[in-house]
Amino acid sequence: MRVIVAQCTVEYQGRLGARLASATRLVLLKADGSIAVHSDAKAYKPLNWMNPPCTITETASTITAATPKGETLVIELEEVFADVAHELGVDPGLEKDGVEAQLQELLAANVTALGPDLTLIKREYFTDIGPVDLLCSDAEGRTIAVEIKRIGEIAGVEQLLRYQERLDRDSRFAPTIGMFVAQRFKPQARVFAESKGIACVEVDLDTLRGDVDHLTLF
Repeated sequence: MRVIVAQCTVEYQGRLGARLASATRLVLLKADGSIAVHSDAKAYKPLNWMNPPCTITETASTITAATPKGETLVIELEEVFADVAHELGVDPGLEKDGVEAQLQELLAANVTALGPDLTLIKREYFTDIGPVDLLCSDAEGRTIAVEIKRIGEIAGVEQLLRYQERLDRDSRFAPTIGMFVAQRFKPQARVFAESKGIACVEVDLDTLRGDVDHLTLF
């Protein structure tokens, strides 16, 4: 990861145009090819960003990120106060809490609870940005990436999408299908997941410990 603190302007051109006037900001460039511009407010949310895949080019005073769709994010560096790079390595990801760990263990032992034609490829299949809870295949040979949470929230959907993006770079797995599993889903997360083609499967821990036939698919 590269961390830059600089007085800068930022201009985005794409479906819409947007410009940030000159101010001191934090610019993060990650190894996955993403770039994000932060202020000293708004918590974790960047002011502007580009997700991979994008191409980043630099001159002495500019950083430009461009996507295959023709979007551009141009950062004009007026004065650089800090420019530091650190190799973070592979992140192990968030550790599951007790319930999530049990759900993962029980479902890994019997993935047919999620679908009668599913076969487990590997539990906790590691990508370069963290482990997919369950990697499975169906009767048609398609790869199913399964993310398991106690409560299904939008952050979990986004996490699964990031894993799918990495898996889809591997011809053995692409194109993957996402499956989001939780004991309970927040309505917004369900809508977001379905808009991305991700199946939401609601499970009950007590049911999994005994009769797994009462799982419901939404």
